[in-house]
Amino acid sequence: MNQSPSPSSSVPAAPGALSGLRVLDLSRILSGPMATMVLADLGADVIKIEDTARGDDTRQWGPPFQGPEAAYFLSANRNKRGIRVDLKHPRGLDLVQRLAEGSDVLVENFRPGTAARLGLGYQDLAELNPRLIYASISGYGQTGPWSTRPGYDAIAQAQSGMMSITGEPGGAPVRPGVPTADIGAGMWATIGVLAALRARELTGRGQHVDVSLFDGQLAWLSYVASGYFATGELPRRFGSAHPTIVPYQALATADGHLMVAVGNDRLWLRFATALGVPELADDPRFRGNPDRVEHRAELLPLLEAVLAKRSRADWAAELDAAGIPCAPIATVAEALEGEQAEARGMVAEIDHPTAGRLRTLGSPLKLSATPAAVRTPPPTLGQHTDQVLAELGYAGAEIEDLRACGAVR
Repeated sequence: MNQSPSPSSSVPAAPGALSGLRVLDLSRILSGPMATMVLADLGADVIKIEDTARGDDTRQWGPPFQGPEAAYFLSANRNKRGIRVDLKHPRGLDLVQRLAEGSDVLVENFRPGTAARLGLGYQDLAELNPRLIYASISGYGQTGPWSTRPGYDAIAQAQSGMMSITGEPGGAPVRPGVPTADIGAGMWATIGVLAALRARELTGRGQHVDVSLFDGQLAWLSYVASGYFATGELPRRFGSAHPTIVPYQALATADGHLMVAVGNDRLWLRFATALGVPELADDPRFRGNPDRVEHRAELLPLLEAVLAKRSRADWAAELDAAGIPCAPIATVAEALEGEQAEARGMVAEIDHPTAGRLRTLGSPLKLSATPAAVRTPPPTLGQHTDQVLAELGYAGAEIEDLRACGAVR
């Protein structure tokens, strides 16, 4: 199989920063697979365990599909090897335990207690491999009164308060266009794993990394939470606007919306001058940022009345020349096909055995000496079962016997 990426995403000669580490991936859906994909992009050997029935649920989450493969699954599973194991079969359990003995990291996102019931909990595997870093991702964490609740991205967004601040003023709360709780938890888990790897260098021992979708969304409240702590006032929805900076939002032009980020009073003076209304900068209602926040409702119609006279492209060029941070609100296609995404290698191409030529996002991690890379496509279901078993020391007849008894496929 040809796995040659496109020139814009060529596989680097240097090994990845995590080359030599083995990661056992017992996760599915998105939060865990995102974490393990980042580790794989950085060079780790990630072995993805899928069940012997239908595999990761997201293999069926479509349309859209590319060939027989769901685009959802393809988005989070590149650079991994895949095997199919029945974790409830004694011989399947033994196989995974043997893999864990030789792994550096394990990532799972079962509901708390499930892995332990299977014989794959942290305590079980730490006895076999004291150096193992075991990362658990769940809806609410391994402790607390909500720990056994199922974890879903939208539920974590709702429960954390994140949805209450997302949407238009006076409108209904909404969730973002991507699953921020799932992706955020995957990022937090990756950070935890990397920190635990560093700690293991000092202590020689692994540890349990406990990450939840709920905690991750609370952490992302950031300055919104800080504002609540400071005032006791409930944060409100501002749509594309910023609660404490004005103007910092999407503004209507003659043919669409333009996002502007006027982050200080110096930029405000430039912005008003570029729009041809320098008198607004001298207006005491708008002179300083606190003034503009207080008089937001009065200022915005004045700005949009000026912006309505020209196109968003014209204004973007004008404001960019004046040093004002701004951008037309791009479609996904415009963002992915644009020159900056190409220059940064953020769209890669690679051949997949059933999906054909596969376009995928590149890694945002740009390391000069040990770069991340798109090396191999997401595995087909059970693609590497025989290969991984052979590496564990199973002979051909043993592998066939495992298949015959249903422990693997």
